[in-house]
Amino acid sequence: MNQNKIFALRKIKYQETTMINICDIELLDKEINKGDFIIQISKNYFLEEEIDEREAITMLKSSSVLNLVGNRIVKLALELRLAKENSIKVIDNIPFLMIFRFVGNY
Repeated sequence: MNQNKIFALRKIKYQETTMINICDIELLDKEINKGDFIIQISKNYFLEEEIDEREAITMLKSSSVLNLVGNRIVKLALELRLAKENSIKVIDNIPFLMIFRFVGNY
């Protein structure tokens, strides 16, 4: 693993929208438990490519649907003012953040 590549990225296209999944790379294959609720942060779901912080910023700024998992990527989204602290869900000390941006003329 390249030390500068600190995030795992997967792009999922649906109709005319691209959903971006990004997680802190060290969380890959981690299982998170909260009672009967279990989340598997799988390579299959999150890892299409490894990206660095600069690439992550570009993805965060240009995407309308974001699914973010991990301290570094969620902190980066907050620093870019894409979400507020109260939007974060923390499970087993891991922050999760979903962002939906509506762009266009309505």
